[in-house]
Amino acid sequence: FGLAVPTGINSTTGIAGLTLGGGFGWLSRKHGMTVDALRAADVVTADGNLVHASEKEHPELFWALRGGGGNFGIVTRFEYELYPIGPEVLSGLIVFSQDEAVSVLKKYRKYIAEAGDETTVWAVLRQAPPLPFLPENVHGSNVLVLAICHIGDPEQGEKAVAPLRSFGEVLGEHVGVQPFKNWQQAFDPLLTPGARNYWKSHNFLELSDEVLEIVADYASRLPSDQCEIFFAALGGAVNRVETNSTAYSHRDANFVLNVHGRWDDRADDDRCIGWAREFFRASEPFATGGVYINFMTADETERVTSAFGANYDRLTKVKKKYDPTNLFRMNQNISPHE
Repeated sequence: FGLAVPTGINSTTGIAGLTLGGGFGWLSRKHGMTVDALRAADVVTADGNLVHASEKEHPELFWALRGGGGNFGIVTRFEYELYPIGPEVLSGLIVFSQDEAVSVLKKYRKYIAEAGDETTVWAVLRQAPPLPFLPENVHGSNVLVLAICHIGDPEQGEKAVAPLRSFGEVLGEHVGVQPFKNWQQAFDPLLTPGARNYWKSHNFLELSDEVLEIVADYASRLPSDQCEIFFAALGGAVNRVETNSTAYSHRDANFVLNVHGRWDDRADDDRCIGWAREFFRASEPFATGGVYINFMTADETERVTSAFGANYDRLTKVKKKYDPTNLFRMNQNISPHE
């Protein structure tokens, strides 16, 4: 029907966890986060009651659900605002050698700061999959990929993304008009079930030269052919919402960096996890200190207050009201006892 809710960057993410943690992806620069599209929710609370939460009913619970995670109840129904999209959009990939990473990322940094809300470009550093539009000698090599989605007029989109091709020597490109739902599924083959995963994440106001040098260094030492580092470009509508309007508080973040450790063999655990942690520590001095809750792992309980930022105290009050015994605690937990 040419309508969509802002979700993530692939089609297999569970909508409940995505929404409760915030949710951002290809549509967010234009239409905000998943929580910004949420209009109501039916929730089973800790005492077994089914309540309808919205701006008018249980408004504090509704506020907390929009970014507070699974701390307040079990959501059985979401109601979202829909936005007109395509259904055909200009989207695709432009691939550069990782040898040019710093130079390309500096140009990307300037480009995205000036881009319109309808244009989203994420930067991904990883080993090249055997994509048919890439020469065979590029398969398995370290590359930097610009992933593009323009949700406005495709002709205007082509003009908007044309400068990206001048950022370096293009090793391969696959950019064209396709149904948005096809683009939403494009990365699914890289995220099939069964692999071992360990993630670390930072928020950034800007990508300093120092950060780009660190990124290039660690991307040149990927511990498996599935590991990657990516920058999610936010800005636009995401940043035009007040910090306390939703439980998701990091409205100042222009970039979310995710270190996506992924591998198959248990024997590689220490090597892959160690790489992700080292990169996290090296880039930490340049980050905001905030973090996106959906990119946090189970061993990061000390970062919970950072994840909820300025809204943590208010979330604690909502927790005390709706879950005073902390029944819902198998999560990035907000304790009612603080």
